[in-house]
Amino acid sequence: MNRFPALILAGLLALGACAPMPMDVAAPGGPVPAPVATRVTLPPAAAPHQGTPDAAARTFVQVMRRMEPVVREECLLRRTRPISCDFTFVVDDRPNQEPNAFQTVDRNGRPIVGFTLSLIAQTRNADEIAFVVGHEAAHHILNHLDRRSGAASAAAVVLGTLASAYGGDASAIERAQQIGATVGSRYYSREWELEADYLGSIIALNAGFNPINGARLFERIPDPGNHILGTHPSRAQRIAQVSRAVRDVETGRIR
Repeated sequence: MNRFPALILAGLLALGACAPMPMDVAAPGGPVPAPVATRVTLPPAAAPHQGTPDAAARTFVQVMRRMEPVVREECLLRRTRPISCDFTFVVDDRPNQEPNAFQTVDRNGRPIVGFTLSLIAQTRNADEIAFVVGHEAAHHILNHLDRRSGAASAAAVVLGTLASAYGGDASAIERAQQIGATVGSRYYSREWELEADYLGSIIALNAGFNPINGARLFERIPDPGNHILGTHPSRAQRIAQVSRAVRDVETGRIR
């Protein structure tokens, strides 16, 4: 595969550290802050960049310069518990990696958001990159990593207990726990993907990008549909969630 210029890979794109503070979260199904006077208008769709890895790399750097301070501000404003908002953004430059973006934390709880080169190369404009950045940052702000682990553990306990109650041996109980953990994490991840789409759209919009145009990235990836064990919502659900977020910001219902 084509390699991106060293400009992206030369260092980590990081935000400054912050002190914990309480906040109210604005997520689907959760409490919504009172309307605010300031409204944000959806900006025009970003122009496509040249369809080359180098052009995508340059666009990525430009997007990150605008997104970084907004991600930090949104984290301080909307986090659901005391968490670090000292984000580090990294690019996985290993060859032959599938298009992907991910969010995790280091041993000190510092959030890390990563992107593969192949994902960046697949984007067509700045809006698509900004949408992915906002989505992954939203997973950390909404505490999805810990919540997913908790959901998996709870489901494992439930199925393990049922297997034991019906006379299962140690092997059957362990297998039931494994199935429970898998089902629990997958079931809740669809809801959390929609939450991240919603908040990620707001983050991108507040940074001056067009999340509706950014969400067109969904049109070029396989649609998971509504499979019971699917880890992601359907394309239609995700696009509708992005439109809802933009509408809520435009009307001043949320900021």
